[in-house]
Amino acid sequence: MFNIRPSRHQTREVMVGNIAVGGNHPVVVQSMTNTDTADIEGTVAQVYALWQAGSELVRLTVNTAEAADAVPHIRDALAKLGCEVPLVGDFHFNGHRLLTGSPACAEALAKYRINPGNVGRGNKRDEQFAAMIETACRYDKPVRIGVNWGSLDQDHLARIMDENARRAEPFDPAWVMREALLSSALESAAKAEAIGLGRDKIILSCKLSGVQDLIGAYRELASRCDYPLHLGLTEAGMGSKGIVASTAALSVLLQEGIGDTIRISLTPEPGGDRTQEVIVAQEILQTMGLRAFTPMVVACPGCGRTTSTVFQHLARDIQRYLRDQMPFWRERYTGVENMHVAVMGCVVNGPGESKHANIGISLPGTGEIPVAPVYVDGVKTVTLKGEHIATEFQAIVDEYVQTHYAAAAAPARNKIITIHSAS
Repeated sequence: MFNIRPSRHQTREVMVGNIAVGGNHPVVVQSMTNTDTADIEGTVAQVYALWQAGSELVRLTVNTAEAADAVPHIRDALAKLGCEVPLVGDFHFNGHRLLTGSPACAEALAKYRINPGNVGRGNKRDEQFAAMIETACRYDKPVRIGVNWGSLDQDHLARIMDENARRAEPFDPAWVMREALLSSALESAAKAEAIGLGRDKIILSCKLSGVQDLIGAYRELASRCDYPLHLGLTEAGMGSKGIVASTAALSVLLQEGIGDTIRISLTPEPGGDRTQEVIVAQEILQTMGLRAFTPMVVACPGCGRTTSTVFQHLARDIQRYLRDQMPFWRERYTGVENMHVAVMGCVVNGPGESKHANIGISLPGTGEIPVAPVYVDGVKTVTLKGEHIATEFQAIVDEYVQTHYAAAAAPARNKIITIHSAS
């Protein structure tokens, strides 16, 4: 209802392992580990957790010979766990040596990420860049040429600044920075093609940490090439700041049809869960109606009518339960990720919102009769009351999934579950 999906900026298709990026394929969610890649056990555990959360590509830091030697062992250990997620190697400064010195690593990775600003200096730059591209050609691997304004090639930036200074009417510094980023990416892609890398093996990114800067850069980049584009606000930050900034930037671009794969670069809280960046990426795409990953829970914010916290606990518990069940449900029930659940806290919007959901519950607000009507596909089916509302409602959700999403059935209709309070 009222869902206007943006037309996609037309890009080429690039296969990364078994994942298609670009073309008419859905926007791909990716993430990155923060373990020492040489720690095989720790890295396998984190990659597996990111994959279970829904990451479709996982990037690893490959910065030492030990890390490079660990990569094929990590891939093999993941395969034994049934995890075939493509692994991406992140290279800076010494990637030419690591890729040529560890053929097993070069073969095990599904994609290489190369930062033109960190390939080398002076006369060595072109030689070292060529060595990495030649390795990609040898093993038939795609490459993301990822430019970052925090590590922009200073010689390249100086050249753009000099060219701008010679103009009769020079552009402002913001233009210079953006042009340096874009031209670095595009010129590097042209060099890669000249060396022999196919055009269908190249993905580009130009990352900045300012929302408006990022939007402007990607709009321009999209107008100047048909390579698939990786989106991400670099150094987005921690907590709500990082989530809000990433959402603000990426949502604008995605709504304009720009972007083929995304990563949310959140700084985790000390001891925090790395999978949060996957969940945020999924929620951006799902709330925009671009993809579906897990049943969505609609819940009211609460007000003076909802002094009880019952609906808050139920909304939280149901949302956690749905996400926890998805690895199992995804394998067994077709279309369950499209289900919507509503948990509402009072009579103001509760019944109406619940009727719009596949499954909805309207809990009693302050002073209301202590009963909670449940609606299934718009029809009131039962009224719950007492101390076991949460358990009974969860059982209703389970039954709905089992009876409406059969593995061999035709694609399921969108489903919604709601729990209400005034808003």
